[in-house]
Order: sequence, then C-alpha cells, then structure tokens
Amino acid sequence: MLATCVTLAALAPGLAEAKTLKLGHLGNEDNSWHKAALKFAEEVKARTNGELEVQVFPNEQLGKETDLIKGLQLGTVDFTITGESLQNWTPYASLLAVPYALRDSEHMRKVVEGPIGEKIAAEIEAKAKLVPLTWFERGPRELTSNRPIKSPDDLNGLKLRVPNVPLFVSVWEALGAKPTPMAFSEVFTGLQSHVIDAQENPLALIRSASFYEVQRYVNMTDHVRSWIYLVGSQRLMNGLSDEQRKAVMEAAKAAQAYEHELFLADEERFKSELESKGMEFVEVDKAAFAKKAKAAVVKALDPSVVPLYEEMLAVK
Repeated sequence: MLATCVTLAALAPGLAEAKTLKLGHLGNEDNSWHKAALKFAEEVKARTNGELEVQVFPNEQLGKETDLIKGLQLGTVDFTITGESLQNWTPYASLLAVPYALRDSEHMRKVVEGPIGEKIAAEIEAKAKLVPLTWFERGPRELTSNRPIKSPDDLNGLKLRVPNVPLFVSVWEALGAKPTPMAFSEVFTGLQSHVIDAQENPLALIRSASFYEVQRYVNMTDHVRSWIYLVGSQRLMNGLSDEQRKAVMEAAKAAQAYEHELFLADEERFKSELESKGMEFVEVDKAAFAKKAKAAVVKALDPSVVPLYEEMLAVK
C-alpha cells in the first residue's frame, strides 16, 4: 500500500521534482551572452511551468569551449554558446566567421534564418550532435592603428597582430599587411613597444583591453561579421516531450530578442566610450577590402564549403 501511495504521489501533477539542466559558457557576467542565458533560463522555467530549470555557469566554470561541446555530446552539460569552434566537427561551421562574407546585420539575418543557415544548422546537428536553438550576432572585428586606414593600399608594411588562425593570416597577407600571430595577453605591450603597429578585434575588446591608450584610430573595416549559436544537447532535446521541446525553442527565441537589444545598445556605448577616450573612427572602402581578400578566403576554406560561401555572398 505504501509503495502505491509513493508511486501515485510521484505521478501527481505539480509534485514531481523539476529537472535541472546546465548551461555553461565562456563569457563573464557583464557579457550580453550571459544576460541572454539568464533570460533563457527564466523563460524555460516559466514556459514549462517549472518542469525544467536551467542553471547558468559563466566564466568557463564547466570548462573551455571545446570541453563544453564534448560535455553536451556526453550528456554532462545540456546547453552552451558556441560558434566556429564547431568546425572541428563540421567544416560548415567555419562559415560562421569568414572575412567579408557578410555585408551587414541584415545580410547576416537573411543568411542565418534562410536556407543557408538551415544547411549549416542541420550539419551541426548531424555531425556534432548539437541542436542550434537560436543565434546571436557578434560585434564586427575592426582594425585599430596609429595611422588612418581607408583602403588596402594603406596597409602596406603594417605590422598587424592577428590571432593564430590561418585564414586570418592569409587574408591580411593578401590585403598587404604583415600579420603577426600573437597571444591576446601580449598585444597591449606589443603595441606599446612598437613590436606591432596595429591589431584587430571587436569594439568590446578594444575597450576592455584599453587599446585606446596605445592606438589612435578605429578603422571600421568590419572585416569579420560573425554569429554564434545557443545550442542544446541532441540527447537532451530528443528526450524532452513535444511540449517541453517547443517551450525550450520558444525560450531561446525570447532570449535572442533580448540579447539583440543588449548587443545594439552595447555597440553604441562602446563606440561612444572609445571616442571619449580620444579614438577617431575612420570609414574605409569595404568593397575594396572584400574584393582583394576574396581569393585568399576561397583558398583557405575547405573545398566542400566554398559553394555555400558563394551562396552567402549572393544573398541580397
């Protein structure tokens, strides 16, 4: 009789314990991704009437990006925020951050939410066993320097720090600069001592790293426009009820809308703060940069993704 009562109690609506899920990511608490992750957790709990609860772990608390991806595959983590690192599983993921593949935010939206984005997401699910739930726009990478850069000709001889990414090295060489791979932690002193003349990063990092102390110009090259996915474990998503799966997807969309507002506000704030620190913003001939970079991009990409890259360029 006691066993029957316990079983009935466990099945009674509202009496079952909530299923706790883990979301780990690499951003800090001030990052818009973290705030969006908290919004996602809030929405999941509300939309599932408390059946699912998401705990958010920022600052690589659950591991670095690749560790988190593997954690989702193993079932030790349920959600993460990731991007082109997924190219370790599918070359299609390299398209998330290709120089001069995307003209602006609207072009990005059409790509990600259209047939091209569907192909990329399907490949990620098939090869990496992760389900893209939604996407966030990342701040464009811009070039800082102590002389204004308006065209590729202005790059000649410029010693430019780049991350150790072969595609980035190839593109900047094609544009006429002298790219120098260097750890991010060494960039400030490298600029200060004139080991390098310039660096490239989103406005958020230009600001947080205080590059305004050693650089005068922000040249608006927008050379890499990229996006990143909020992904769920395929194992988890397949194990949810239809209602729960729908709730999680809707929660992700709500988090995306919230993050996009934060992103736009942050980009304006970062620009204003950098200007107040004395940096000058320079408009560049982006079409000339894109044209000169294209051959290097095509050569560096996996041949299997070049047709999709060409489709991205053609989206109007």
